[in-house]
Amino acid sequence: MEPNWDDLRAFLAVAEEESLSAAGRKLLMDAATVGRRVQRLERDLAAVLFTRSPQGYALTGEGQRLLSHVARAESEMRAGLDAVEGQGAGLSGQIRLGAPDGAANFLLPQVCAAIVEANPDLEVQIVALPRVFNLSKREADMAIGVSPPSAGRLLVSKITDYRLHLAASTEYLRRHGAVRALEDLKGHRMIGYIPDMIFDRELDYLGELGVQRVALASNSVSVQFNWVRQGGGIGVVHDFALPVAPGVRKLLEDKISLSRAFYLIRHEDDRRVERLSRFATLLSEGVRREVARLEALTS
Repeated sequence: MEPNWDDLRAFLAVAEEESLSAAGRKLLMDAATVGRRVQRLERDLAAVLFTRSPQGYALTGEGQRLLSHVARAESEMRAGLDAVEGQGAGLSGQIRLGAPDGAANFLLPQVCAAIVEANPDLEVQIVALPRVFNLSKREADMAIGVSPPSAGRLLVSKITDYRLHLAASTEYLRRHGAVRALEDLKGHRMIGYIPDMIFDRELDYLGELGVQRVALASNSVSVQFNWVRQGGGIGVVHDFALPVAPGVRKLLEDKISLSRAFYLIRHEDDRRVERLSRFATLLSEGVRREVARLEALTS
């Protein structure tokens, strides 16, 4: 028997969310209905697609093989709908964007707000998490990363470079003394990432500078930035974040300047989805302009 498309959609949602309840919320149906659709699909295919456990639903080998085909079919369907709706229409529907919290807090709010302003029928969701997103499980429609992934069926394009510097609040420096040389850092309280929670080697800023001890640490760059702003110590700060903190100034600019890049990462199956491609272009252009504008304010 040929599978029902609604059953395949339920399968795809469970594969992405790894639970019936989460898949039900995504599909706007109750978990029991999702479960029945998955069971019917397994019966029609005479295959076990998931391993059930208290931790959730995990794909079996048969499920993994089916997933790539169903995800590709969904992408083709979205591409077809985009073609029918026409390229001249405004963007609509929901797009979920994953991003590290530095970009999510200091760049994406204004960039995405401007895109939605020009496209009133569009809904943008920003998922700010300090980790790498799994686009294969459709955790997001696209993601911004700080290094290009080397594996997976992904479309990767560089958005822009950005700069970072050591920084501290003027109040902290007044209380603890000026920093005129790299050696002076040994006498100051340092702020940075929790060492074993650095999810990308590009974020090991203090390690690159030879700093051994971090007194105040967080896996969130926004928490680190607020510690710096509130006089907690010295940390590495994105230049594009500095305009919102006039009481923070860069240190040792002539000796230490870090450069990193943002990359836009998409699933290869979405290449022909016009709506996502148009949003990706607008997003990349907006982030590029915003980084340049904010960094110019700190020069």
